[in-house]
Amino acid sequence: MPVFSFPWAEFALLCGGALFSLICVTPYLLELNREAFRRAQERLQRPLWVLLVLQGLQSSILLIAAVGLGLPMAHSLGLGAPLLEGLLMGRSVNRQAQALLGPALLLGLVPAILLLILEGLVFWPRLPQAMRAAFPIPALWKRLLACFYGGIAEELLCRLFLLSLLAWLVAFIWRGAQGQPAPGVFWLATVVVALLFGLGHLPATAAVVKLTPLLVGRALLLNGIAGVAFGYLFWHYGLEAAMLGHFSADLVMHGLGDTIARALRAAEAAKAQPEHESP
Repeated sequence: MPVFSFPWAEFALLCGGALFSLICVTPYLLELNREAFRRAQERLQRPLWVLLVLQGLQSSILLIAAVGLGLPMAHSLGLGAPLLEGLLMGRSVNRQAQALLGPALLLGLVPAILLLILEGLVFWPRLPQAMRAAFPIPALWKRLLACFYGGIAEELLCRLFLLSLLAWLVAFIWRGAQGQPAPGVFWLATVVVALLFGLGHLPATAAVVKLTPLLVGRALLLNGIAGVAFGYLFWHYGLEAAMLGHFSADLVMHGLGDTIARALRAAEAAKAQPEHESP
């Protein structure tokens, strides 16, 4: 794409959204990684705010690069953020917004509820005790703020950048009769990125317990189902639909799911307490 046609306004707004999501997720990460931050402070002899600034700069550079590289590739494939682009061009986007609202909520909420059912009935009883008790569950307001990171930053990385990159590369060798990328290109990119997203959750698990086929399969299945749904939304309705779908799914997972996990932990802890004999 020529330099003069680069969508600078869209780039700037998406980067602003990414930085906003980083700010929102900070309280959640501080509680989730409290011990890691403490060890880092002791090792580096730096105050907490310095570590947060450094981490924020690193994440910001990654997201800015993802947006800057992802936008041209997405546009070359006919993908992008149609609502934002329409607004920047002065068009009315009311009908487009109404058209994507239903699919985005459907493909955000339904997979999230399905994942909660799978987690509760299939995986939770089989998880190692160390894993069930290891991860802290932050306060509700922190979890809700963290949903903005999933809905914005993770979609910029996974869909706008990774899915567009993979589809752009595969499209060089897989095109339809009219010269356009074949539908299989987008399905392949959607599934591969969803699986990569699932694999990306394994290091945090491996830091607590030894990985097993069950834990690997759990990460791939639970994150893969959601990732395919978000990829489909990006492909057919645009980046905003994928963001809304991801955000609504995270509301269910962080709001309802974490609350259920906290209740299950409390029930297990109460059951583990020795029963006192009556006097």
